[in-house]
Parts: sequence; C-alpha cells; structure tokens
Amino acid sequence: MNFDLQLFNLIHGWSNFSSLINVIGVFFAQYLAYILILALGVFILKQKGVKEKITFFLYFLFGGLVSRFIFVSLLRYFIHRPRPFEALGFTPLISENGWAFPSGHVSFFFALSFILLAFNKKWGIYFLAFDLLMGIARVFVGVHWPTDILGGIVVGYFTFLIFKYLFLNRDLSSKTVQAPSNSKSN
Repeated sequence: MNFDLQLFNLIHGWSNFSSLINVIGVFFAQYLAYILILALGVFILKQKGVKEKITFFLYFLFGGLVSRFIFVSLLRYFIHRPRPFEALGFTPLISENGWAFPSGHVSFFFALSFILLAFNKKWGIYFLAFDLLMGIARVFVGVHWPTDILGGIVVGYFTFLIFKYLFLNRDLSSKTVQAPSNSKSN
C-alpha cells in the first residue's frame, strides 16, 4: 500500500466516526470557500483608495483564475487521475466530478493566499491555515487524494511566483496595507 493511499485512509477513515464530524468536514470542504471569498472582499474594501481596491481585486482575480483555469486545467488535460471515490468505489460526502489532480479548490485559494501574504502577513497566514484545512477536508469527504492537495499547493505557489515576477518586482516592504481592524501589519 502506497503512502498516498495510507494517508487517505487515515484522514477519510474519520468520516465513519460520527455524523457531526461529517457535517464539519463537509462545511470545510465545500462551504469554507465562500467565507474566504467574503473575507477577501472585506480585505479589499478596507483598502484606502479606489485605485488600491481595484488593484487588489485584479491581483486576486488574476491569481485565482490563472491558477485554477489555466494551470489546473492544463495539468488535468495530461494527467487523468480518478478521484478516490471512483478508484475505491464508495460514495463521497459531497459530489464532485472531473479528474482529481491537482485540486482546483486548493490551487485557487493557495494562489490567493500567497498573494495576500505578500501584502499582509497576518491575513495571509490566516488564509493559508484555512486553505490547508479546506484541503484536508476535501480528502476527508473523499474527493481528493493527499497528493492532489499537495499538487494544488504547488500550483498555487507557482502561480504566485509568476504573479510576483510580473507585478511585484518593486519592494513590498514599502507597501503598507490596511488590515480590516485598521491596524497596520505587514
């Protein structure tokens, strides 16, 4: 038995423990994404000027869309990896279709979080932690293998590196961004 399958069984095995844990797992796998998008909207709206708001919106839009709809789609075109519930023959806790590798959710949100981290460390770290929780939850509910999550993280980071090269060649330390609590952190 390979490590990916062992780790999958360890995480997904908890889905048989209780219905409360299943509800929590489904929430983090499927609905946390909406809360993160709303929080990102709050972050954008808390920026001082209209130009800064538009700039951040475009940065996050670019990062998320390029990561998910270009890089993930390109990889899935060449890598046809079935999802765990298809390979192992069980019913997942949420419905999902398409190839498994890499995780589109994880790549999208990690790209956003790495970009956010470049401007605001506090918010970026929170987002990265929630992204990781989302990735583990997607293994828990049976729609991804652990290496799908790892692949999504790598794609998200690769997208950030491209973003950084294209847009952030200036010194970020001179950029001060308002956190929603109106305290400056960078």
